[in-house]
Amino acid sequence: MATCDLSGRKVLITGAARGLGLKMAETVATQGAAVVLADVDAEAGAASAEALADQGHKAAFVQLDVTDDASWEAAMPEVLAALGGLDVLVNNAGIEITDLLVDLDPEHARRILDVNVLGTMLGIKHAFRAMRPEGPAGGGGAIVNIASVAATIAFPGIGAYSASKSAVDRVSRVAAAESGRLGYGVRVNTVCPGLVPNAMGAQLANDTAELGLFGSPDEAVGAVIGLTPSGRLATEQDIADAVAFLASDDSAFVNGVALSVDGAMGM
Repeated sequence: MATCDLSGRKVLITGAARGLGLKMAETVATQGAAVVLADVDAEAGAASAEALADQGHKAAFVQLDVTDDASWEAAMPEVLAALGGLDVLVNNAGIEITDLLVDLDPEHARRILDVNVLGTMLGIKHAFRAMRPEGPAGGGGAIVNIASVAATIAFPGIGAYSASKSAVDRVSRVAAAESGRLGYGVRVNTVCPGLVPNAMGAQLANDTAELGLFGSPDEAVGAVIGLTPSGRLATEQDIADAVAFLASDDSAFVNGVALSVDGAMGM
């Protein structure tokens, strides 16, 4: 684990009940931040926050449907109360549903765009309102949006997902420009992870094999590794370390960029 000083930082992470979001929460908490884990899954999210608190970290859980503006409206006062403010939002919540374009299910595409794009935009909206000078947190801060190497490469079977993650990158840059122009004092950056061998990554490998794009899930994973000059898959810790960096003062003049953490797969 890389080390950034996040002492005293107040961090909200969406999609943090499990997987990559939970690893981000563990990482920033270990580096001194207080963290709220937000997720639509109340049972898993509360258990994960409790586990962090039992390890001596300041952690709490807030239920949140990132696609619902009213849910954000209700959650933000809880977040601010739990943390005593807000310095960092990590828009991590996201889904992937594999479809060939020739067989595209419109409902799958709409769901992906709702969670990955609208969810990120609503997060930016409510973080800006909290962190701008006249907001209840009022001290500026950082937003880190999670995109994907799929925003930069053409990988079969994930057209809607790729479109959504490309949109996250563009929205992040617009948000950085608006924050600067309007004096919000909030940096906005994006992390583009490579394929991670967690539950979502395994599902993608299985799905692309079932669609006939690869002979087996192992062949799908091997194809990704073959496209990656660093010669391996990403780890959750690789991605969490990048998030911690963008949340810290070590990146104080890094703004409006997409940080690829993909072993040069998307170069």
